[in-house]
Amino acid sequence: MEWFTDSDYWLSRLVFQRSLAAVYAVAFLTAANQFRALIGERGMLPVPAFLARVSFRQAPSLFHLRYTDRIFAGVAWTGVALSVALVAGAADAVPLWASMLLWALLWLLYLSIVNVGQIWYGFGWESLLLEAGFLAVFLGNERTAPPVLVLWLLRWLLFRVEFGAGLIKIRGDRCWRDLTCLYYHHETQPMPGPLSWYFHHLPKPLHRVEVAANHVAQLVVPVALFTPQPVASIAALVIVVTQLWLVVSGNFAWLNWITIVLALPAIDGTLAAELLPLLPEPPDLAAAPVWYEALVLAVTALVVFLSYWPARNLLSRHQQMNLSFNPFHLVNTYGAFGSINRTRREVVVEGTDEPQITRDTVWREYGFKGKPGDLKRRPRQYAPYHLRLDWLMWFAGLSSAYSRSWFLPLVEKLLENDRPTLRLLRFNPFPDAPPTHVRARVYEYRFTTRRERRETGAWWHRTLVGEFLPPVALAKPESRPNGAS
Repeated sequence: MEWFTDSDYWLSRLVFQRSLAAVYAVAFLTAANQFRALIGERGMLPVPAFLARVSFRQAPSLFHLRYTDRIFAGVAWTGVALSVALVAGAADAVPLWASMLLWALLWLLYLSIVNVGQIWYGFGWESLLLEAGFLAVFLGNERTAPPVLVLWLLRWLLFRVEFGAGLIKIRGDRCWRDLTCLYYHHETQPMPGPLSWYFHHLPKPLHRVEVAANHVAQLVVPVALFTPQPVASIAALVIVVTQLWLVVSGNFAWLNWITIVLALPAIDGTLAAELLPLLPEPPDLAAAPVWYEALVLAVTALVVFLSYWPARNLLSRHQQMNLSFNPFHLVNTYGAFGSINRTRREVVVEGTDEPQITRDTVWREYGFKGKPGDLKRRPRQYAPYHLRLDWLMWFAGLSSAYSRSWFLPLVEKLLENDRPTLRLLRFNPFPDAPPTHVRARVYEYRFTTRRERRETGAWWHRTLVGEFLPPVALAKPESRPNGAS
C-alpha cells in the first residue's frame, strides 16, 4: 500500500527512536540505583508484599513469576544496556522483526517495574514513557519507511499530553485564568532548579506573559499538529521551545524531555534536511512487509478503541490528570499543576544520638539531594534523572496523607542507618552510629529576596510551622510484635 508509509519522515523517526531510547536509559538507571531502599525486599514498600496483594491481571509484571532483589537489578541493568544499544543504533542493524522485538522487550521490562513500583512510580511520565515506548515498537527501522498511521498516533499522544495539561489548568486554579500562577510556581514547584530563584524574581508582567504563552502553547498549538506541513512542523518546534523553557526553570524528571522527543516525529525530515544540508542522505527504504502492515493496522485499531476513555476525560468537567485506564498503560490521560501552591512547606527530618530527649537536645538535619534543606545550598539540576524520595517528600509537605504508607518505614530505616536508604540522601549526620531518635518538622520555605541574598548568601528563608512527626525511637526487641523488624 503506497499510502501506508512516508519516507519524508525517516530522519524524524531516527532521531525520535534514538532520543526515546536515551530517556529509557535514564528511567532504568533511576530504577537500578534506587529500588533497594524504595521497593526492595527490605525496602519501605517491599515488592513481595505488594505482589501478595495483587494479581497479574491487576498489575502485569514479570515479577509475578519470581521476585528477588537480584532479579530486579538484572531487569533494570538489562534495560540500561538495551537502551544504550538502541541509542547506538542496534535496532537499525537487525531485520525489522528483530528491531520490533528489541523495542517490545524494552517496553515489557519497564512495564514490569512500573507495575510493582506502587506510589514511588505514581507519576504521569511513567505512563507517558510506556505509551510512547509501545508505539515505538511499530515505528519500524531504517529498512522500511515510517508507517503513516503510527506517526499520527504519536501526534495524538503529544496532543493529549499538551492539550490535557492546558485544559486542567484552565479548568483548575483561578490563577491560571488571571495569569498570576507564576508569581508562585517557580518557588513552590516540587523541585526547583539552579535558575528557579532567578525565574521567580522576574518582573510580574513577564510572569503574566509566561502564563499566557503557556496557554497558547498547550491549547492552540497542539491543534496545529494535525494540519499540513510546514505548519505541523512549526507547531512541533514551538512545543520543543516551550518545553526547553520548562527544563531550565525546574526539575520535572523526564516529563519535559519525553514531550520534546514526542514532538520530533511531527517534524518533516525532508524539510529539515533542506534547511540543514549537513544531515545524512536518506537510506534505501524497502516496501513494508504484508505482516508488518497488518500488525500496524491492528495496533492502530486498538489505540483508536482505547482512545475513547481519555477523549471522554478531556471533554469532562471533572477532568482527571495522569490516569491510566488499563494496567498496560496504553492510551492514558495526562496533565499537571491544575492547582498551584501559594506557599512552600518542607518536611525537615532530624536525628539525635542522645539517649534521652530534653529541651536541650541537639538535633542534626538530614540532607536530601534535590529538595530544599540547607538554606545556603543552591538548588541543583537533576532532571531528567528522577529523585523519587525527594518528590514524595514534597507531597508530604502538602499533606501527611500522601506519606502514610512510606514515611514511618523511612524513619525506621534512618534509625537503623540502612545503607540503601542513606544512599538516597545527600548527607547523613550520623556516619558512625545510628541516631537514637528521629523527628520531622514542617517549615515554610521561600526564596530570599535579592537583598537577603546579597547580605546572607542564602537562597532560602524558612520559618517553623509545626511538628510533622514527634521524636521516635526503635522499639526494643522484646517490645516488638512477632515478625516486626
